Amino acid sequence: MAGELLDGVTSDPVRMGWMQGFPPSADKLLLAARADHMRFPMIRWSYSNMRQFVPSRRVAAAVGAKPLARALRDDLGQVRFVPLGADAPVTLEQSLTDAFTDAIMVLHRGEVVFERWFGVTGPDTRHIAFSVTKSFVGTLAEMLVEGGRIDPDATVDAILPELHGSGFADATIRQVMDMTTALDFSEDYADPNSGIGAYSAALGLTPRPAGYAGPGDLASYLPTIAKAGEHGQGFTYRTPNTEVLAWIIARIEGAHFADVLSSRLWQPLGMLGDADLIVDQAGTAFAGGGLNLRLEDLARFGEAMRLGGLGVIAEGVVERVRRGGDPALFDTARYPQLPGWSYGSQWWHAHTNSGCFSARGIHGQTLWIDPVAEMTIARFASHPTAANGANDPLSLPAWAALADALRC
Repeated sequence: MAGELLDGVTSDPVRMGWMQGFPPSADKLLLAARADHMRFPMIRWSYSNMRQFVPSRRVAAAVGAKPLARALRDDLGQVRFVPLGADAPVTLEQSLTDAFTDAIMVLHRGEVVFERWFGVTGPDTRHIAFSVTKSFVGTLAEMLVEGGRIDPDATVDAILPELHGSGFADATIRQVMDMTTALDFSEDYADPNSGIGAYSAALGLTPRPAGYAGPGDLASYLPTIAKAGEHGQGFTYRTPNTEVLAWIIARIEGAHFADVLSSRLWQPLGMLGDADLIVDQAGTAFAGGGLNLRLEDLARFGEAMRLGGLGVIAEGVVERVRRGGDPALFDTARYPQLPGWSYGSQWWHAHTNSGCFSARGIHGQTLWIDPVAEMTIARFASHPTAANGANDPLSLPAWAALADALRC
């Protein structure tokens, strides 16, 4: 119905009929040329099928991996909590619909105790993780620091002379890892003229404007970002930091970033399936948000971080990740719902008594790790609003309520 305000039920991609039929009818066909894959409500289908819209490179998994053990609990869906800013409680089941959830998996002590699948998303789906990808990049960087392959105090242009003269040139690699660089770049998803708009145009995630004459790939775009201020003064979330970090990793390792991800994490951790990593027209990885993977593999990565690395990720790496960044440098004005938090090593840190830390991506992608509750949560979503401030009022108290229920 024209003008209908769609919710988590009425926007269900099966109910909407996107891409159904052989071929789909014209009114249900989603096309990359129209950027249908990045517009709501079509994202409820496309985020589970991104390889049909943009080029990607395989992240190869090991052969013979085994699924996680199941010990499903019927009661967890009825866990109740009060959303931030609300008066009345809701159940976890209701909150999942309200948050436009595509899939969720809750692990307790290594076993899957709760899982739900919605719309076109299933156990074999490779769903886009968006900025959850950054935490994979940050972990790999910390692994190279631990192994003496990267000096975190080295400047970026010492590794990437291509960035000499750019805003990144005299930043240290640690400042890039923690996003305390000072750059002339705005990550305002609602402003097409912001830095994120120019970045997206270079990446080619959606069609470029008519007459576009800007950079045609990430390696051409990153040197154009200028410096604005002094590095190290505060945390500001800017995705190009992650692209630079992945470029450093690829340069140090002498391999495509997707292959490094496969050899150092995907195969040693025993991921169940290959992943798809979006690339630009030059084949460079979209490391700031282009990983498409199975939900269970996301949960497996979280469990490895909860359990000290499982012999794949060095304990020193996990310790640095779990320590977090400096809360005094956190951008409290932009994230009022995250008091006391920090950002470090491309991970978000709550600094609670439970030691919670997380990977977060736009539209609701989440990996939440609660070491005290021995709980890991992986969630895919296709919320109509990109910024996580739209779903945090539901999600953050939901994760806390689940932790309480599992500790009982």
